[in-house]
Parts: sequence; C-alpha cells; structure tokens
Amino acid sequence: MGTRYLVGLCIVLGVTAVLLIPPSLWPDSVRQFAFETFGPPSPQDLPPGRTPTVFEDEPPCTELEPQWRQAQEIDGVDVEGSRVCNPDNPFEVAAFVKGTNNISHSVLMKTRLASDAIVKRDDLDKDGDPDVIEIRLEVSELNGFSPDIEEPVPAYFIAPGIQPGLWVFSPKARGMATENFEETKAHRSLRLPSPVIRVEQGDEIKIILENTHYMPHTIHFHGVDHPFLDENGEGNDGVPQTSEIPVLPGEDRVYELSPRQPGTMFYHCHVQPAVHILMGLQGMFVVEENRPDNWVQTLNLGAGHVRHRSEAVRETYDREYDLHYQDIDNDMHTLIQETNDPRSVIKNIHQSYDITERTADYFLLNGQSFPYTFRESLVVVSPNERVRLRVLNGGANGVALHTHGHKASITHTDGVLVPEGVRLRRDVVWVAPAQRVDLLLETMNDGLRSYGEGIWLFHDHQETAVTNNGIELIDREFLSAIEDGREPNGSVGQCLPAMRTLDRIERSIELHSPTLEVA
Repeated sequence: MGTRYLVGLCIVLGVTAVLLIPPSLWPDSVRQFAFETFGPPSPQDLPPGRTPTVFEDEPPCTELEPQWRQAQEIDGVDVEGSRVCNPDNPFEVAAFVKGTNNISHSVLMKTRLASDAIVKRDDLDKDGDPDVIEIRLEVSELNGFSPDIEEPVPAYFIAPGIQPGLWVFSPKARGMATENFEETKAHRSLRLPSPVIRVEQGDEIKIILENTHYMPHTIHFHGVDHPFLDENGEGNDGVPQTSEIPVLPGEDRVYELSPRQPGTMFYHCHVQPAVHILMGLQGMFVVEENRPDNWVQTLNLGAGHVRHRSEAVRETYDREYDLHYQDIDNDMHTLIQETNDPRSVIKNIHQSYDITERTADYFLLNGQSFPYTFRESLVVVSPNERVRLRVLNGGANGVALHTHGHKASITHTDGVLVPEGVRLRRDVVWVAPAQRVDLLLETMNDGLRSYGEGIWLFHDHQETAVTNNGIELIDREFLSAIEDGREPNGSVGQCLPAMRTLDRIERSIELHSPTLEVA
C-alpha cells in the first residue's frame, strides 16, 4: 500500500511539475515528445489589462510628389532624374542653381524659399557664371514642444514613430514651417541634416546667419579656407571664445570667405559645440573646382543625390551623392521637449546634460534611422559607371562604411587629394567623427571593384549602427519589456513591417535603370 501510494504521489507530482514548468524550460527531448504526441501548443491569451500592439505597414515611399523624381528642365536648369524615396523638390534644385533672384516667379512659388535665400550675381572673371554668392540660413527647431498641441511640432520622423528634438540650419524660407494648416508635419524642405553648401573655388561668398532661434548660435567653417576677421575687423571664424560674440536671437551675422582650395569640408555651430553640433547644427561644405559656365547646386537639402552636378564632376563621374552620417542620444534630444520655456531648455541643455555620459540610441544616414535606412542605402548597379560619394561623419562615434559587392577607392580625405598612385581600395572605410572622405565607386565587373549587376546594400558595419534604440541588446531589452508590460524593441511585430517594406522596394527596382539609392 505504501509503495503504491508513493508511486502514485510521484506520478502526480511529476505531472504537476510538467504542467507548471514553462515549456521553454523543458529538455529538448521532452518538448519534441510533447509536440509529436499532443501537437503544437495553443496560443495563450494576454494577461488581463494587456492589449496587443498594432503596427501599421508604411508604403515603401510616400509618393507625395512622384513627378519630382523625373528628369526635367526648369528655367534653363537641367535637373537629373532621381529614384530615392523622398527626392528633393526639383523646383528648389533649380533655385539653388540659378539663385532665387534669377528664377521666374512661378518657379519660386513652387518652393518654400524666400526671394533672397540664394542670391547670385556678378561674373567677375567673365567665364559665364556668377562669382558673388549670398546664402541666407536660419536656425529651425524640429519636434519641439508646444503648449497648444500634444505632439511635437513641426513634426519630423527619423524612423516610424521616432521624433527626437532637433536643431538645424535651414535655407531662409517664407510661409509656414508645416505642410499646411491641418498638419503638424514639417514641410519637405525643412529636415535633417542641415543642407550641404556647395560653392565654386574662388567665389566671393557671403553666408548670412539670421538667428530665428531662442538661443545664441554661430557658424564655424571647419576645414574651409576663410579669414579670421572680415573686412571690418569683426570675427569671421564663428568661435565665441576667440573671435566673436555669438549671434543672439533676432540678430544676424555675415560671414565672408573666398575658398582657394577645392574639397569636402564641414560647417557647424560653435556655441557649446559638444551639444549644439550633435543637436543637428552641422552640415557638409563643398568647394568645387573652378570651371567656365559652372552653375553649381549651391544647396543640397538632404536627399543625397546631387541632381545638378558641377562641370568638374561631370568630367569624371556619372553620378554624385552626399552622405551625411549622424548619431543621436535620445536623452539629450528629448530635453527640448519637456518645456517651452527657453530658460528651462537652456538649463537642461547647457547645465544638466552631461556629455561624458552620452550613449547613442539612433544612427542616421541623411536624417533617416533604422529601418528607413534599409530603403535608403541601396546601390543598383549596371557595369562601367563611376560614382562619387562624399561622406561626412557628423556623429560622436566612428563610421565603418561598408559597400557590399564593391571596393571603393579613397580619393580625398578631409578635402585633401590622395595621389592616384597611393590610393587605397577598401570595402570597409573608417570615418572618424568630423572627418570627410571622398570615395570613387566603380561598377566595372572585374571581381574587385564590383562583383556585378544587382541590388547591393551599403551601411555602417558597426553592429549598433543598423539598430534602433537598443535593439541589439536583445536579452536585456526583452526582460525590461516584460517588466514594463510593453512591446519589446526588436520583436517580430516591429521587424515584419520593415521586412515587408524592403521586399516591396526590391521588387519595384528596375535593374536596367542604374542609380544609387540614398536618403
């Protein structure tokens, strides 16, 4: 009797243990036996009070203005076709080439630019192009706080649902910062990164900073040939500690320069640069080689593709792209969203935030983070093309740029030409913070420069750079999500929309129409 009792008790306890222990902890053999005998486990209901997170699919591209992709001539300006997801407004491209003072009123009205945003005049050397250029920049805030509406405004998304607070230099605009009265979304020309400034070697350049922000700012021309003082003896270097007083809210400052050396350079705010640069007040500065009849695209707003190449670039390259990398610490960028009191924002940004504890959460290419970078970093290759990539790392972390299927040649570093006989060819190129690298991408199918036709990816090869807010810390993230009762980053529900988007992009791309797809 006693033996039977003990055996029965053991059976009951064993069955109870099996029922109570989660299947994930069963030995593999036990799980296999249970699956084969009883079939797969039935789905479990969510705990009381929990509702599943619903994720909506986004189209691969917004297609708000699909005609913007087309090659076209506007006011005598040839604008190349572009197949990036969100191409720049071709009418603005025409304005950046001719100057807002030289285009028709009807073209200007199809932009958000002020009539004096880009002024071009005076062919001083009589070679058929203007040599006196005036560029007016404002300071704009994206995803800031407003007491009137709940969501950030003007809204700019770096990824689905992700709206960090940002500051950017932007071309002087007219009208509203949003698309219309009904939407909070920022208009298409107001975005991250700050625009690429492109000028010609030897031109007389005046860059007017109109400080429309509530904080003081400057512009420092990093690596750009410029005098320390202007013709009036005023500071011209943008560094408050040594040469000048910052541009206060509501005031303006004229920076004068006439660059003698061509190359890819850098410009940024130099007021508390550890914060202001990383908040977005930075951009690429390109000095093109002097050529006759050389009307360069003075600003490139962020979509990467230079749709009106300079004469020097046309001589050597079939296509040109500006690639601007940045990284974001969400703790810093949300500080401007906690209040609309400038005094509190200044205290939060300049005093409370500790840059030494900074950790990057988002990694951006031309203002877009994962998973948007999937659709924006594709190389569609046909043989025997030469493509120029100008790369700027504006983040606090290095970038290991990897071009799948290609080994690019490093032609310039920090605006300095690398002699052809000593150029390195790499499929992973390291770009340090604030560094600029010019790359030559040759699509010759020789197994070295290029592996052949197809759709190839390029990206920062550091694991964290192809993630979104800690998605790589998967174990820690899932445990934290369970404790918080939320959808974990990196879950299937979050990844599937990105995978669907990538699949649709791959299906839509025509291999016989080569281009480089970047943001």
